[in-house]
Amino acid sequence: MAREINLTDIGDHFGEKVQKTVRKATFKAEKDIKEFTPVDTNNLRSSFQSEVKPYIGEVFTNVEYAEPVAYGTNLPPSWGGQYRTRQQTIKGYPELIAKQLEQFIADEFRSS
Repeated sequence: MAREINLTDIGDHFGEKVQKTVRKATFKAEKDIKEFTPVDTNNLRSSFQSEVKPYIGEVFTNVEYAEPVAYGTNLPPSWGGQYRTRQQTIKGYPELIAKQLEQFIADEFRSS
């Protein structure tokens, strides 16, 4: 059965749905990024944090070597110009996670 919403309440209804979806997607992104981040000392994996504001979710870290590990760019000289991790991590894994989140977001928005 369809839910009845007064025309004047549509903005509030959809605003709440979007905010709920942003919150869930942000926490899922943080969880997935941590799960796929290779572990050496656990410093990088544990450094990821998320912040949710209305309509905006962000996952971030301030670890200086996050870019080379996650994207294979800005490699440190000690890597000899070659991307490498002990766990054979896929370069650009945060982008792959973001792509997978697209379907999660659509499903969450529909179900909320």
